[in-house]
Amino acid sequence: MPMRHFSLPLAALLGATLSFLPGCGSTKSTGPSPLDAPDQESTPMQATDAWKRARVGDRLTYAFSATQGPAHHGGGTARTVGGQLTLEVVAVQQPWVWVRVAFTDEAGKPLTQPRLAQDLLVPVRADTTRPLDVPHGGEASAEKPSSAGRTWEAMRYVSDQRPVDGPLRARVYANDPGPLYLTHGLLEASTESAGFHTPGGFKLTLREFREGSAGASAPVPEMARPLGPGAYYDRLVDVNPSPGVQRVCFTAERGYLLRTEGPVVPGAAPCTDFSQAEPERLEEVLMGMPWEALASEEGPAAGASVTRGTFTAEGRAVPARIEQGSEDVEGIQRVFSQTFAAEPWAPELAGLALEARFQPLASSTERVVAGGKREPEGGTRLVRWGSWLGGAK
Repeated sequence: MPMRHFSLPLAALLGATLSFLPGCGSTKSTGPSPLDAPDQESTPMQATDAWKRARVGDRLTYAFSATQGPAHHGGGTARTVGGQLTLEVVAVQQPWVWVRVAFTDEAGKPLTQPRLAQDLLVPVRADTTRPLDVPHGGEASAEKPSSAGRTWEAMRYVSDQRPVDGPLRARVYANDPGPLYLTHGLLEASTESAGFHTPGGFKLTLREFREGSAGASAPVPEMARPLGPGAYYDRLVDVNPSPGVQRVCFTAERGYLLRTEGPVVPGAAPCTDFSQAEPERLEEVLMGMPWEALASEEGPAAGASVTRGTFTAEGRAVPARIEQGSEDVEGIQRVFSQTFAAEPWAPELAGLALEARFQPLASSTERVVAGGKREPEGGTRLVRWGSWLGGAK
Protein backbone atom coordinates (compact mmCIF):
# COMPACT_ATOMS: atom_id res chain seq x y z
CA MET A 1 0.00 0.00 0.00
CA PRO A 2 1.24 3.52 -0.58
CA MET A 3 3.15 5.31 2.12
CA ARG A 4 0.67 7.83 3.49
CA HIS A 5 2.02 8.99 6.84
CA PHE A 6 4.89 11.36 7.51
CA SER A 7 5.75 9.75 10.84
CA LEU A 8 9.44 8.79 10.69
CA PRO A 9 9.29 9.55 6.98
CA LEU A 10 12.98 9.22 6.20
CA ALA A 11 13.02 5.65 7.43
CA ALA A 12 9.82 4.98 5.51
CA LEU A 13 11.25 6.45 2.32
CA LEU A 14 14.45 4.47 2.62
CA GLY A 15 12.49 1.32 3.37
CA ALA A 16 10.34 1.83 0.30
CA THR A 17 13.16 2.73 -2.03
CA LEU A 18 15.63 0.15 -0.80
CA SER A 19 13.06 -2.52 -1.56
CA PHE A 20 13.88 -1.95 -5.22
CA LEU A 21 17.56 -2.74 -4.68
CA PRO A 22 19.00 -6.21 -5.34
CA GLY A 23 18.47 -8.67 -2.54
CA CYS A 24 15.81 -6.56 -0.84
CA GLY A 25 12.18 -7.42 -0.27
CA SER A 26 9.06 -6.70 -2.26
CA THR A 27 7.37 -3.33 -2.32
CA LYS A 28 4.13 -4.94 -1.27
CA SER A 29 2.70 -3.87 2.04
CA THR A 30 4.32 -5.43 5.08
CA GLY A 31 1.81 -3.90 7.48
CA PRO A 32 -0.54 -6.10 9.48
CA SER A 33 -3.26 -7.67 7.39
CA PRO A 34 -5.83 -10.26 8.36
CA LEU A 35 -4.89 -12.09 5.19
CA ASP A 36 -1.30 -12.76 6.24
CA ALA A 37 -0.69 -16.48 5.91
CA PRO A 38 1.24 -18.42 8.55
CA ASP A 39 4.36 -20.38 7.77
CA GLN A 40 3.42 -23.66 6.18
CA GLU A 41 5.05 -26.97 5.40
CA SER A 42 4.99 -27.96 1.75
CA THR A 43 2.45 -30.58 0.74
CA PRO A 44 1.91 -32.09 -2.71
CA MET A 45 -0.84 -30.51 -4.77
CA GLN A 46 -3.05 -32.35 -7.23
CA ALA A 47 -1.90 -31.72 -10.79
CA THR A 48 -4.48 -30.54 -13.29
CA ASP A 49 -4.55 -29.70 -16.97
CA ALA A 50 -7.72 -27.64 -16.58
CA TRP A 51 -5.94 -24.45 -17.68
CA LYS A 52 -5.01 -26.15 -20.95
CA ARG A 53 -8.70 -26.90 -21.50
CA ALA A 54 -9.81 -23.35 -20.70
CA ARG A 55 -12.62 -22.01 -22.89
CA VAL A 56 -13.84 -18.50 -23.56
CA GLY A 57 -16.81 -17.96 -21.28
CA ASP A 58 -15.58 -20.02 -18.30
CA ARG A 59 -16.74 -17.94 -15.34
CA LEU A 60 -16.86 -17.96 -11.55
CA THR A 61 -18.90 -15.61 -9.37
CA TYR A 62 -18.35 -15.19 -5.63
CA ALA A 63 -20.17 -13.13 -3.03
CA PHE A 64 -17.75 -11.19 -0.83
CA SER A 65 -17.77 -8.80 2.11
CA ALA A 66 -15.02 -7.04 4.05
CA THR A 67 -15.09 -4.93 7.21
CA GLN A 68 -12.46 -2.84 8.97
CA GLY A 69 -13.08 -1.54 12.45
CA PRO A 70 -12.74 2.10 13.52
CA ALA A 71 -9.47 1.51 15.36
CA HIS A 72 -7.57 1.76 12.09
CA HIS A 73 -9.16 4.96 10.83
CA GLY A 74 -10.23 6.83 13.93
CA GLY A 75 -13.80 7.81 14.64
CA GLY A 76 -16.51 5.39 15.59
CA THR A 77 -17.67 3.91 12.29
CA ALA A 78 -16.47 0.70 10.71
CA ARG A 79 -15.81 0.65 6.99
CA THR A 80 -17.39 -2.03 4.86
CA VAL A 81 -17.54 -3.12 1.26
CA GLY A 82 -19.36 -6.03 -0.34
CA GLY A 83 -20.76 -7.37 -3.56
CA GLN A 84 -19.63 -9.81 -6.21
CA LEU A 85 -16.25 -10.96 -7.46
CA THR A 86 -16.29 -12.37 -10.99
CA LEU A 87 -13.52 -14.14 -12.89
CA GLU A 88 -14.17 -14.85 -16.57
CA VAL A 89 -12.04 -16.20 -19.40
CA VAL A 90 -12.27 -13.62 -22.19
CA ALA A 91 -9.69 -15.02 -24.62
CA VAL A 92 -7.56 -18.11 -25.08
CA GLN A 93 -4.36 -18.09 -27.10
CA GLN A 94 -2.40 -21.05 -25.77
CA PRO A 95 -0.33 -21.15 -23.74
CA TRP A 96 -2.07 -17.99 -22.46
CA VAL A 97 -5.53 -17.72 -20.94
CA TRP A 98 -6.84 -14.18 -20.54
CA VAL A 99 -8.98 -13.71 -17.44
CA ARG A 100 -11.06 -10.65 -16.61
CA VAL A 101 -11.50 -9.90 -12.91
CA ALA A 102 -14.23 -7.56 -11.66
CA PHE A 103 -15.51 -6.45 -8.26
CA THR A 104 -19.06 -5.06 -8.44
CA ASP A 105 -22.03 -4.45 -6.19
CA GLU A 106 -24.91 -6.93 -6.03
CA ALA A 107 -26.48 -5.37 -9.13
CA GLY A 108 -23.28 -5.67 -11.13
CA LYS A 109 -22.51 -1.94 -10.97
CA PRO A 110 -19.04 -0.51 -10.19
CA LEU A 111 -18.02 -0.05 -6.56
CA THR A 112 -17.05 3.35 -5.19
CA GLN A 113 -13.68 2.26 -3.77
CA PRO A 114 -11.06 3.32 -6.37
CA ARG A 115 -9.04 0.10 -6.09
CA LEU A 116 -12.13 -1.97 -6.90
CA ALA A 117 -13.86 0.34 -9.35
CA GLN A 118 -12.44 -1.06 -12.61
CA ASP A 119 -12.21 -4.54 -14.08
CA LEU A 120 -8.68 -5.92 -14.46
CA LEU A 121 -7.01 -8.20 -16.98
CA VAL A 122 -4.93 -11.20 -15.91
CA PRO A 123 -3.14 -13.23 -18.59
CA VAL A 124 -2.26 -16.65 -17.13
CA ARG A 125 0.01 -19.30 -18.63
CA ALA A 126 -1.76 -22.65 -18.93
CA ASP A 127 1.54 -24.41 -18.26
CA THR A 128 4.36 -23.82 -15.80
CA THR A 129 7.98 -22.95 -16.40
CA ARG A 130 8.96 -24.59 -13.10
CA PRO A 131 7.20 -26.56 -10.35
CA LEU A 132 4.83 -24.31 -8.42
CA ASP A 133 3.13 -25.08 -5.13
CA VAL A 134 1.71 -22.91 -2.37
CA PRO A 135 0.52 -25.40 0.25
CA HIS A 136 -2.59 -24.94 2.32
CA GLY A 137 -1.87 -24.05 5.93
CA GLY A 138 -3.66 -25.07 9.11
CA GLU A 139 -5.63 -28.07 10.28
CA ALA A 140 -7.35 -30.02 7.50
CA SER A 141 -10.71 -31.75 7.68
CA ALA A 142 -12.91 -33.35 5.01
CA GLU A 143 -16.44 -32.14 4.35
CA LYS A 144 -19.14 -32.11 1.67
CA PRO A 145 -20.43 -28.54 1.33
CA SER A 146 -23.21 -27.56 -1.04
CA SER A 147 -22.40 -24.50 -3.08
CA ALA A 148 -23.55 -23.05 -6.41
CA GLY A 149 -26.17 -25.80 -6.74
CA ARG A 150 -23.75 -28.68 -6.32
CA THR A 151 -22.34 -30.83 -3.51
CA TRP A 152 -18.56 -31.00 -3.45
CA GLU A 153 -15.98 -33.33 -1.98
CA ALA A 154 -13.80 -30.80 -0.22
CA MET A 155 -11.20 -30.05 2.43
CA ARG A 156 -11.43 -27.28 5.01
CA TYR A 157 -8.16 -25.73 6.18
CA VAL A 158 -8.27 -23.75 9.41
CA SER A 159 -5.36 -21.77 10.83
CA ASP A 160 -5.91 -20.08 14.19
CA GLN A 161 -3.14 -17.61 15.00
CA ARG A 162 -5.17 -15.62 17.52
CA PRO A 163 -3.11 -16.83 20.51
CA VAL A 164 -0.15 -14.94 19.00
CA ASP A 165 -2.20 -11.91 17.87
CA GLY A 166 -2.68 -13.31 14.39
CA PRO A 167 -5.79 -13.98 12.31
CA LEU A 168 -8.24 -16.85 12.22
CA ARG A 169 -8.23 -18.12 8.62
CA ALA A 170 -10.46 -20.74 7.00
CA ARG A 171 -10.37 -21.91 3.40
CA VAL A 172 -12.52 -24.60 1.76
CA TYR A 173 -11.24 -26.15 -1.48
CA ALA A 174 -12.86 -28.75 -3.71
CA ASN A 175 -10.73 -31.87 -4.00
CA ASP A 176 -11.21 -31.80 -7.76
CA PRO A 177 -11.19 -28.16 -8.93
CA GLY A 178 -13.07 -29.04 -12.14
CA PRO A 179 -14.84 -25.89 -13.38
CA LEU A 180 -13.34 -23.93 -10.47
CA TYR A 181 -9.79 -24.19 -11.84
CA LEU A 182 -9.45 -20.39 -12.01
CA THR A 183 -9.20 -20.32 -8.19
CA HIS A 184 -7.76 -23.81 -7.58
CA GLY A 185 -11.21 -25.06 -6.54
CA LEU A 186 -11.94 -22.44 -3.86
CA LEU A 187 -15.48 -22.78 -2.49
CA GLU A 188 -15.42 -20.38 0.45
CA ALA A 189 -13.00 -18.42 2.58
CA SER A 190 -13.03 -16.29 5.70
CA THR A 191 -10.50 -14.35 7.74
CA GLU A 192 -10.99 -12.73 11.13
CA SER A 193 -8.31 -10.42 12.47
CA ALA A 194 -7.39 -10.38 16.13
CA GLY A 195 -4.91 -8.98 18.62
CA PHE A 196 -3.02 -5.93 17.43
CA HIS A 197 -4.27 -6.28 13.88
CA THR A 198 -6.87 -3.95 12.48
CA PRO A 199 -10.23 -5.28 13.68
CA GLY A 200 -12.38 -6.70 10.94
CA GLY A 201 -12.52 -9.56 8.54
CA PHE A 202 -13.33 -10.91 5.13
CA LYS A 203 -15.74 -13.52 3.71
CA LEU A 204 -16.01 -15.07 0.28
CA THR A 205 -18.53 -17.68 -0.94
CA LEU A 206 -18.95 -19.32 -4.33
CA ARG A 207 -22.26 -18.24 -5.84
CA GLU A 208 -22.20 -19.50 -9.42
CA PHE A 209 -19.99 -21.16 -12.03
CA ARG A 210 -20.43 -21.41 -15.78
CA GLU A 211 -18.48 -23.30 -18.39
CA GLY A 212 -17.83 -21.74 -21.78
CA SER A 213 -18.86 -23.15 -25.13
CA ALA A 214 -16.54 -25.43 -27.07
CA GLY A 215 -15.06 -23.62 -30.02
CA ALA A 216 -15.83 -20.14 -28.68
CA SER A 217 -13.14 -17.60 -29.49
CA ALA A 218 -12.39 -13.95 -28.90
CA PRO A 219 -9.50 -11.61 -29.70
CA VAL A 220 -6.83 -10.91 -27.12
CA PRO A 221 -7.95 -7.79 -25.21
CA GLU A 222 -5.89 -4.67 -24.71
CA MET A 223 -3.71 -4.50 -21.61
CA ALA A 224 -5.11 -1.16 -20.47
CA ARG A 225 -5.75 -2.21 -16.86
CA PRO A 226 -3.51 -5.15 -15.92
CA LEU A 227 -3.69 -6.58 -12.43
CA GLY A 228 0.00 -7.25 -12.92
CA PRO A 229 0.78 -10.35 -15.02
CA GLY A 230 2.06 -9.47 -18.46
CA ALA A 231 3.12 -6.00 -17.37
CA TYR A 232 6.21 -4.30 -15.97
CA TYR A 233 7.20 -0.89 -14.66
CA ASP A 234 10.51 0.86 -14.00
CA ARG A 235 11.40 3.22 -11.18
CA LEU A 236 14.40 5.47 -10.81
CA VAL A 237 15.65 4.86 -7.27
CA ASP A 238 17.88 7.69 -6.13
CA VAL A 239 19.32 6.31 -2.89
CA ASN A 240 23.05 6.16 -2.22
CA PRO A 241 25.25 4.24 -2.58
CA SER A 242 23.50 2.46 -5.47
CA PRO A 243 21.14 4.75 -7.39
CA GLY A 244 19.70 3.29 -10.56
CA VAL A 245 16.61 2.10 -12.38
CA GLN A 246 14.80 -0.93 -10.98
CA ARG A 247 12.28 -3.02 -12.93
CA VAL A 248 9.25 -4.77 -11.43
CA CYS A 249 7.88 -7.65 -13.52
CA PHE A 250 4.71 -9.74 -13.19
CA THR A 251 3.48 -13.00 -14.67
CA ALA A 252 1.03 -15.77 -13.79
CA GLU A 253 1.14 -19.53 -14.30
CA ARG A 254 -1.80 -21.89 -13.67
CA GLY A 255 -3.40 -19.56 -11.15
CA TYR A 256 -0.20 -18.52 -9.37
CA LEU A 257 1.11 -14.96 -9.54
CA LEU A 258 4.86 -14.30 -9.76
CA ARG A 259 6.60 -10.99 -9.15
CA THR A 260 10.26 -10.04 -9.53
CA GLU A 261 12.27 -6.86 -9.25
CA GLY A 262 15.85 -5.98 -9.98
CA PRO A 263 18.17 -3.66 -11.89
CA VAL A 264 17.34 -2.94 -15.51
CA VAL A 265 19.84 -4.67 -17.79
CA PRO A 266 20.58 -2.44 -20.81
CA GLY A 267 19.60 -4.08 -24.08
CA ALA A 268 17.97 -7.10 -22.44
CA ALA A 269 14.36 -8.05 -23.10
CA PRO A 270 12.19 -7.28 -20.06
CA CYS A 271 10.83 -9.93 -17.74
CA THR A 272 12.48 -13.10 -19.06
CA ASP A 273 13.39 -14.76 -15.74
CA PHE A 274 10.89 -15.62 -13.01
CA SER A 275 12.84 -18.61 -11.71
CA GLN A 276 13.41 -17.06 -8.29
CA ALA A 277 9.97 -15.47 -7.85
CA GLU A 278 7.83 -16.71 -4.97
CA PRO A 279 4.41 -17.90 -6.20
CA GLU A 280 1.22 -16.53 -4.68
CA ARG A 281 -2.27 -17.89 -5.30
CA LEU A 282 -4.38 -15.65 -7.53
CA GLU A 283 -7.38 -16.11 -5.26
CA GLU A 284 -5.43 -14.92 -2.20
CA VAL A 285 -4.32 -11.80 -4.06
CA LEU A 286 -7.92 -11.07 -5.04
CA MET A 287 -9.19 -11.67 -1.50
CA GLY A 288 -6.69 -9.12 -0.24
CA MET A 289 -7.90 -6.37 -2.56
CA PRO A 290 -11.10 -5.37 -0.68
CA TRP A 291 -9.11 -5.12 2.56
CA GLU A 292 -6.51 -2.93 0.87
CA ALA A 293 -9.28 -0.82 -0.66
CA LEU A 294 -10.71 -0.07 2.78
CA ALA A 295 -7.29 0.62 4.29
CA SER A 296 -6.39 3.08 1.53
CA GLU A 297 -9.40 5.30 2.16
CA GLU A 298 -7.43 7.35 4.66
CA GLY A 299 -6.87 10.97 3.77
CA PRO A 300 -3.51 12.76 3.79
CA ALA A 301 -1.45 12.67 6.96
CA ALA A 302 -2.25 15.30 9.59
CA GLY A 303 -0.41 18.52 8.88
CA ALA A 304 0.37 17.65 5.27
CA SER A 305 -0.34 20.19 2.55
CA VAL A 306 -1.97 19.05 -0.67
CA THR A 307 -1.56 20.73 -4.04
CA ARG A 308 -2.48 19.84 -7.60
CA GLY A 309 0.07 19.40 -10.34
CA THR A 310 1.20 17.22 -13.22
CA PHE A 311 3.43 14.16 -13.25
CA THR A 312 5.28 13.52 -16.51
CA ALA A 313 6.83 10.28 -17.71
CA GLU A 314 7.73 9.28 -21.28
CA GLY A 315 5.80 12.21 -22.66
CA ARG A 316 2.64 11.37 -20.74
CA ALA A 317 1.26 14.10 -18.50
CA VAL A 318 -0.69 12.63 -15.59
CA PRO A 319 -2.88 14.87 -13.37
CA ALA A 320 -1.39 14.53 -9.90
CA ARG A 321 -1.96 15.21 -6.22
CA ILE A 322 1.15 16.29 -4.34
CA GLU A 323 1.34 15.79 -0.57
CA GLN A 324 4.08 17.57 1.35
CA GLY A 325 4.95 17.62 5.03
CA SER A 326 7.88 18.21 7.33
CA GLU A 327 9.29 16.84 10.55
CA ASP A 328 11.93 17.97 13.03
CA VAL A 329 13.81 15.13 14.71
CA GLU A 330 16.66 15.93 17.09
CA GLY A 331 17.13 19.35 15.56
CA ILE A 332 17.20 18.12 11.95
CA GLN A 333 14.30 19.29 9.81
CA ARG A 334 13.26 17.30 6.78
CA VAL A 335 10.67 17.94 4.09
CA PHE A 336 8.90 15.02 2.46
CA SER A 337 6.96 14.99 -0.77
CA GLN A 338 4.82 12.34 -2.41
CA THR A 339 3.10 12.58 -5.77
CA PHE A 340 0.02 10.43 -6.41
CA ALA A 341 -2.15 10.09 -9.47
CA ALA A 342 -5.19 12.34 -8.97
CA GLU A 343 -7.18 9.66 -10.81
CA PRO A 344 -5.45 6.24 -10.61
CA TRP A 345 -7.43 5.03 -13.63
CA ALA A 346 -6.60 8.03 -15.84
CA PRO A 347 -6.11 7.09 -19.52
CA GLU A 348 -2.58 8.46 -19.32
CA LEU A 349 -1.73 5.49 -17.05
CA ALA A 350 -3.02 2.84 -19.46
CA GLY A 351 -0.97 -0.34 -19.17
CA LEU A 352 0.28 0.34 -15.65
CA ALA A 353 0.03 -2.53 -13.16
CA LEU A 354 -2.45 -2.10 -10.31
CA GLU A 355 0.04 -1.79 -7.46
CA ALA A 356 1.95 1.05 -9.13
CA ARG A 357 -1.24 3.05 -9.72
CA PHE A 358 -1.79 3.43 -5.99
CA GLN A 359 1.81 3.87 -4.89
CA PRO A 360 3.46 7.30 -5.10
CA LEU A 361 4.42 8.05 -8.67
CA ALA A 362 7.29 10.00 -7.14
CA SER A 363 8.60 10.60 -3.62
CA SER A 364 11.50 12.52 -2.15
CA THR A 365 13.17 13.54 1.10
CA GLU A 366 15.10 16.78 1.61
CA ARG A 367 17.06 17.96 4.65
CA VAL A 368 16.80 21.62 5.61
CA VAL A 369 20.24 23.09 6.39
CA ALA A 370 21.54 26.50 7.41
CA GLY A 371 19.82 29.40 5.72
CA GLY A 372 16.81 27.30 4.82
CA LYS A 373 18.56 25.60 1.94
CA ARG A 374 17.34 22.07 1.12
CA GLU A 375 19.64 19.17 0.39
CA PRO A 376 18.17 16.09 -1.37
CA GLU A 377 18.51 12.83 0.56
CA GLY A 378 16.86 10.44 -1.85
CA GLY A 379 13.69 9.55 -3.67
CA THR A 380 11.97 7.40 -6.28
CA ARG A 381 10.21 8.15 -9.54
CA LEU A 382 8.19 6.07 -11.99
CA VAL A 383 9.94 6.38 -15.36
CA ARG A 384 8.28 3.84 -17.71
CA TRP A 385 5.82 0.96 -17.90
CA GLY A 386 4.26 -1.38 -20.42
CA SER A 387 3.57 -4.98 -21.41
CA TRP A 388 6.33 -7.53 -21.96
CA LEU A 389 3.92 -10.25 -23.13
CA GLY A 390 4.24 -11.02 -26.82
CA GLY A 391 1.02 -10.30 -28.68
CA ALA A 392 -0.42 -8.16 -25.88
CA LYS A 393 -1.97 -4.90 -26.97
